[in-house]
Amino acid sequence: MTKTASIPVNRIFRAFSDATRLRILSLLKEGEHCVGDLVAVLGLPQPKVSRHLAYLRKAGLVEVRGHGLWNFYRLAPATSPFHKKLIECLSACFGDVPKVARDAEKAKALKKTGGCCPEGGSCGR
Repeated sequence: MTKTASIPVNRIFRAFSDATRLRILSLLKEGEHCVGDLVAVLGLPQPKVSRHLAYLRKAGLVEVRGHGLWNFYRLAPATSPFHKKLIECLSACFGDVPKVARDAEKAKALKKTGGCCPEGGSCGR
């Protein structure tokens, strides 16, 4: 049984039922982000972002990589057709949502400055 297949479907749907978690997933579909960058882009307090990331991790939707003081999150690879379709929905369904589009622009601008890992830093990215 795959990792996602062992997670109850209702937990995955609950993960998708929150606007903040959808915003996080939409950002992560573009690549790995540290928690600090997600906080900056979303404009939310770090504990709140971390709670949402923990929920997404328990649902099998994101993975975390620690490097020094930083935690970097990325989408978990799809391990079932159901999981794959949900990730495809992020791209197809939320591209026209204004808040998600603003988040993407903020993330793009932040990436240019290096975000939590400025050029020359040792974040392991």
